[in-house]
Amino acid sequence: MSIARRLVVEADGGSRGNPGPAGYGAVVIDAATGETLAEAAEYIGVATNNVAEYRGLIAGLTAAKALFPDAGDALRVHVRMDSKLVVEQMSGRWKIKHPDMKPLAARAAAILPPSSVTYEWIPRAQNKHADRLANEAMDAGRDGRQWEASASTAELDAPAPTPLPDRGPPGDAIAGAAKARAALAAARGGTADAGTLFEVDAGASEEPEPTDVTAVAGTTAVPASEAASPQVGWAAAPDLGAPATFVLLRHGETLLTPEKRFSGSGGTDPELSAVGRDQAARAALHFAALGTVQDIVCSPLRRCRETAAAVADRLGLDVRIEDGLRESDFGAWEGLTFGEVRERYGDDLTAWLADPETAPTGGGESFTEVADRVAAARDRLTARYAGRTVLVVTHVTPIKTLVRLALEAPAQSMFRMELSAASISTVAYYGDGNASVRLLNDTSHLR
Repeated sequence: MSIARRLVVEADGGSRGNPGPAGYGAVVIDAATGETLAEAAEYIGVATNNVAEYRGLIAGLTAAKALFPDAGDALRVHVRMDSKLVVEQMSGRWKIKHPDMKPLAARAAAILPPSSVTYEWIPRAQNKHADRLANEAMDAGRDGRQWEASASTAELDAPAPTPLPDRGPPGDAIAGAAKARAALAAARGGTADAGTLFEVDAGASEEPEPTDVTAVAGTTAVPASEAASPQVGWAAAPDLGAPATFVLLRHGETLLTPEKRFSGSGGTDPELSAVGRDQAARAALHFAALGTVQDIVCSPLRRCRETAAAVADRLGLDVRIEDGLRESDFGAWEGLTFGEVRERYGDDLTAWLADPETAPTGGGESFTEVADRVAAARDRLTARYAGRTVLVVTHVTPIKTLVRLALEAPAQSMFRMELSAASISTVAYYGDGNASVRLLNDTSHLR
């Protein structure tokens, strides 16, 4: 009887533009010792992130098979990737509908017997080796060359891999969450089958692409014809597609912030204070530890650009400027405190507080005007970053506007929201227009 060879494949792929210049990376690891046995990376030209991720998987499985070509059924490969899409599709839990994905998935499935391969989703922070290989490949492509293993420093820069415990295939966290949800629904008097996986927000940074059922393989399937309309709450909902997840970071403090002065896009465009720079640095450390941010977009104003730059430098990402994310123009109120505005422009302030159509004194922007341009920016970013997690560095009014629009709340609700300097809020936007507010005014990273 052959002795089983147990390997771990970690794979990743990326695209700078989606689609854009793309590359993949893959590493084969001894499951028992954590030793790196093989690395693979390649610049593949212009492609999408998902294509690059599948190419990384194919390269990793191919390298694993090449290490032990005569192992046959004794070869066991556990794949770990931070792409939930690839993991769920290759595990058979999500249907593959995109025409570019089908042949790639078929290639991956044909490399080794299906019974020899298991899949696990891991956070991006735990997939650094493959991620660095993919970035090395893309850097090489940018310079007009191909990646060379002899020049790679990916293994040196990445955390040491953790050996896979000798306990068989790891538990399926997604299935476990599904059972917990089903048990909760049953306790509340619901009719959910204990094996059904509802497509409800579970806090993941990636979601499946559209499928024909709302449940997954091995569970109780619900035909698409019975779930045509999007639902909310704990009810079984159809697959809403891959959301664009906006991690909304308010800029760090300026000298005007602690004095609570109006500081919009029509004023002096102040820089970050020493406190604000420290807040930006703490935010950068926080996002580096999470490893979930894939892109960065920010307001054109200086305080946001400085905050975004601190995070971008830590994560090795570029920053895209989006003019629609700038703060409101507060007209003649710029630089004044609320009390000073009340004293000088009392009637105008009262009207502004009561009516979103009213602009500040001296030709500033009304909340309605701000909402129109913020909504337009939201739509552009949602289309560009579908299926990705993007850090959006902006201001109080745009963040509150995005939250209240997601909740379909009236404009006056903005006066009921607290939003601290360098705080984090999160909203996910789905392809059918639905939105999910996941976080508001989190400042735990600043403590």
